[in-house]
Amino acid sequence: MVMSNLIPSILEQLNRFAGFGIGLASLFTENVLAHPCIVLRRQCQVNYHARHYHLTPFTVINIMYSFNKTQGPRALWKGMGSTFIVQGITLGAEGIISEFTPLPREISHKWNPKQIGEHLLLKSLTYIVAMPFYSASLIETVQSEIIRDGAGILECVKEGVGRVIGLGVPHSKRLLPLLSLVFPTVLHGVLHYVISSVVQKVVLLVLKRKAYDSHLAESASPVQSMLDAYFPELIANFVASLCSDVTLYPLETVLHRLHVQGTRTIIDNTDLGYEVLPINTQYEGMRDCVSTIRQEEGALGFYKGFGAVVVQYTLHAAVLQITKIIYSTLLQNSA
Repeated sequence: MVMSNLIPSILEQLNRFAGFGIGLASLFTENVLAHPCIVLRRQCQVNYHARHYHLTPFTVINIMYSFNKTQGPRALWKGMGSTFIVQGITLGAEGIISEFTPLPREISHKWNPKQIGEHLLLKSLTYIVAMPFYSASLIETVQSEIIRDGAGILECVKEGVGRVIGLGVPHSKRLLPLLSLVFPTVLHGVLHYVISSVVQKVVLLVLKRKAYDSHLAESASPVQSMLDAYFPELIANFVASLCSDVTLYPLETVLHRLHVQGTRTIIDNTDLGYEVLPINTQYEGMRDCVSTIRQEEGALGFYKGFGAVVVQYTLHAAVLQITKIIYSTLLQNSA
């Protein structure tokens, strides 16, 4: 009798622990393990000099190895602290704005067009507040480690504030004013949010429907039932993030070039794997940037560094699969 009561409690504790572990593994992959891919992807996007576009994972892995060999591991992990700071500023700004305005943070089940419009307005205002800090963080991730001066973790906050009030590191005359960056930044942020939200809901609906049908057919094992409690949401998030990143990759390339222009940023040579290059673009705005890339680099110029996205999501899928196997094994052994 004692043993029969003990087994469900052990299973419940294991279930809770595993749920926490699965979520932690996914967060670690998204924010830490994927960072080298994000660094290289951004460097390729802003490198208008590049002859090699790195559209496949094979060339991306090769150039990552070269950077690691010539500059050390820090070359691929630079700016990670600032990306967390930008996420924190974004969440904080959204919370503060929603607290002092009637703009909703969440959309209720009984939604209407007005509520969606207000929610997207909140997102837009949040992206505007975070924009100068995002710009500073972007520069940290693409700036070559060879010429970096060991900036502190709060450097992006200092640079972001300096960009707003016009102080800090002197920039060139080619620097675009923040007002001209508002539209592309908000457009990218809102579209990314909308695409990922819609895809996530659709995938989650399909997966839950599939799980429900298997339960009705009484074909699902207890292990599968526990897996169905956690993995559909993780898979939905994965697919949503992948779809939005792939769909908006050309727009992201344009956005990053506009943000970096005129900031005196020196990047690594993504063709050779050593040496550095200056960013000397002279785009007049978003439209000019799009037409210049199309004329000088061709349609594939918008996809420079796309191989890094392939590596990033392959890595993420592998971690999800490994986590699922470990979790299934633990449940089967304890059952």
